[in-house]
Amino acid sequence: MVRTVAMPADTNANGDIFGGWVMSQMDLAGGIAGVDRARGRVVTVAVDGMTFISPVKIGDVLCVYAEVERVGRTSMRILVEAWARRFRTAGRDKVTAATFTFVAIDDEGRPRPVPPT
Repeated sequence: MVRTVAMPADTNANGDIFGGWVMSQMDLAGGIAGVDRARGRVVTVAVDGMTFISPVKIGDVLCVYAEVERVGRTSMRILVEAWARRFRTAGRDKVTAATFTFVAIDDEGRPRPVPPT
């Protein structure tokens, strides 16, 4: 899980947080889950099915949750969801979700097997 506050520097001209900033936070959370499962370095190789449901505003806390769905020989599919805890109301709204694919790599950047649990 990753939590961070949306700041003015992360906004577009309308005052909404950039989708790319949200995606970056999701990649971080997915990467953390991937490193934990693979017990080492991972790289993002794909993102599937991202649709933005509601905007993130300045002051909202973005809460990102990641869960390993499937483990292959060198890759992992990780479901990542982003939720906004609203600044003034403390309400929670789902912002987006996507499936990220990560590949475990060795020190030379080559794919390596994901160890068994």
